[in-house]
Amino acid sequence: MRYRQLTTGSLALGVILLIDVLRVWLPGIITIFGQAASTPAELMGAFALGWFVLAAAAPALVRRVGARPVTVTAAVLLAAARLALTATPGGRAQLWLATAGLLAGLVWLVGVAGGIDRPVPGLALGLAVNAALHALLDTYDLAWRSDWTAWLLSAVAVGAFLLATAVRGTPPGPGGARSWLLAGPVLLLAGMVALAPALAQTAMSYLVADDGVASSPLFGLAPVPVAVAGFLLAALAGPPRRPWGRALGPVAVLAGAVLFALDNGDLLLAAIPLTAIGLGACLALTDAASAVGPARADAASAVDPSRADAVGGSATAAGVGVGEAGRVDALRAAARRGYALAAGMLVFVLAAVAYYSAYDLGYPNGAVPVVVAGLVAAVAFTSRPVVGPPAGRRSAGSLAPLPTTAVVTALAMLAPVFADKVGVSTNRNGPPKEITVVAYNIRMGFGLDGRFDLPALTNTIERQRPDVVLLSEVDRGWLLNGGHDTLDLLADRLDMPYVFGAAADAVWGDAVLSRWPIEDERTLRLPAVGAPTGAQALAVTVNFSGGVRCAVVSTHLQPPPGGGPVVQARAVVDFAIEYAAGRPLVVGGDLNTEPGDEAFGKFTEVGLVDALAAGRPLATSPADDPRQEIDHVFVSPGLTPRGPVAPPGTASDHLPVAVTLTLPPR
Repeated sequence: MRYRQLTTGSLALGVILLIDVLRVWLPGIITIFGQAASTPAELMGAFALGWFVLAAAAPALVRRVGARPVTVTAAVLLAAARLALTATPGGRAQLWLATAGLLAGLVWLVGVAGGIDRPVPGLALGLAVNAALHALLDTYDLAWRSDWTAWLLSAVAVGAFLLATAVRGTPPGPGGARSWLLAGPVLLLAGMVALAPALAQTAMSYLVADDGVASSPLFGLAPVPVAVAGFLLAALAGPPRRPWGRALGPVAVLAGAVLFALDNGDLLLAAIPLTAIGLGACLALTDAASAVGPARADAASAVDPSRADAVGGSATAAGVGVGEAGRVDALRAAARRGYALAAGMLVFVLAAVAYYSAYDLGYPNGAVPVVVAGLVAAVAFTSRPVVGPPAGRRSAGSLAPLPTTAVVTALAMLAPVFADKVGVSTNRNGPPKEITVVAYNIRMGFGLDGRFDLPALTNTIERQRPDVVLLSEVDRGWLLNGGHDTLDLLADRLDMPYVFGAAADAVWGDAVLSRWPIEDERTLRLPAVGAPTGAQALAVTVNFSGGVRCAVVSTHLQPPPGGGPVVQARAVVDFAIEYAAGRPLVVGGDLNTEPGDEAFGKFTEVGLVDALAAGRPLATSPADDPRQEIDHVFVSPGLTPRGPVAPPGTASDHLPVAVTLTLPPR
């Protein structure tokens, strides 16, 4: 295998491991460093930014010590941290291991940038394979699993990465700074939109939902192979030669980002392939601009053997000296690439903090992905192309575009083939006499220890043998939370179809799951009244057969600063009463109000019954030392509650509440 193939493979494997670490580190900022929304968003943002600023000093370290020792040392630390994350039980140890892995990964990338002037094939391959694997694992990554399969596959990836890193690459040319500058912005847009399997699955659920009900469609992940194929082909096949063709990639990535920013679930399916193809095409434009002619390549490659490591390569003619000017030029080119990579990763973290902090601080954030896409488009479009392939330096880094794309796309196509399909359970003997309702704030699927622990979450719910589940804080693809579709993952494990109500944006909100058919979905966006995170009320009708139907409303009230959610509570009550139209009614969720509060009274003053009254006090937050009674279930007088409980557990920062309801006779 050629050196350039090994270099490309090493870069791709390192990118895969770094993204794995990011999917653990980013949620840790919220769930471990931040505590139950009590940590200021500014402090969490400063914590995130600080490590990327620290990594920005790595080019100076590379210039002083040499790229080779820095790259190898950082690669070993990245690999060790990635393996350790599979074993860590969560908590502070997990946060600091992930932080160490992140910092090592950033320093490793800087070192690699010093020695690679054509990074596009490796970057593109790493991003595409990671997306395919993330989809194949149903967005539940190996780092969160502890079975022997997870250990084996993680060890294989780490071992292959270290072996590839041990091989010295060929000497770099003077270009590549633009490609490395785009690494961070492309990583952000790929993780948020273009190569995000959870977002693709969510987009499909909007598309196939029948009357608002999604049942984990068999081909929910079908957009992933399309996005992966479009991205890889655009990145590896090279840019169009015609001037107008060069504008297609920048226009596509901008259009995709705009569609994503419009915050409409029905537009996500178009945003994904547009952004994917646009990103690939923009990378191809910078890759073509990195090419140098044979004469310049030879001059740049003739590095003094005594300082070969300073630019990450080795002299092609050992013992043949070069002039001081050539050595200085090579060092400068390596430094430019390193600083460009560091700058691009700063764009990544600044944009990520700016986008997700908006849900705590309350400012519009739709412009953030559009601005990042604009940066990618501008850097790519202003790259000067080289006419014709340079002698001896293949644009794709010795990767054949069509075979490589076919293999990775085939891997991605396994995801929809193996996807689970949830069925609808019904009672053939007629309507039940009793049903059990569970209301649970699941904190995006992360427990108090900061681990994304689906088995614990599933067991907590299943122990109550629920018929209807009302979920709050449901995440369906935020990069900040690791890019999981928590709702679909839970629906698969509980074998319960779901209806989703978007609140903060198209992929974050509330849900209703039911073992019985659901119909007539409606949503109401609640007034913000100063609370930055969006709130909504989701109403559905559960059909228990035999003419027995029950209206169910799931909501998560957001109190304004210094007050209670009185305005939102009144809006939910009016909406629920009108929707039920005299039928039995259940209203529940994380209501952020306690018995005796004014907002609590808005539910009881219209005749709704506190279904948990017999179990009071029934504190649910925080889960490890519950003191607040803020999760509730209210029912209409025709429903008789019994046995209310708040079962202990730490699968979230809240406890669930469960109650059995006797249905009225027909």
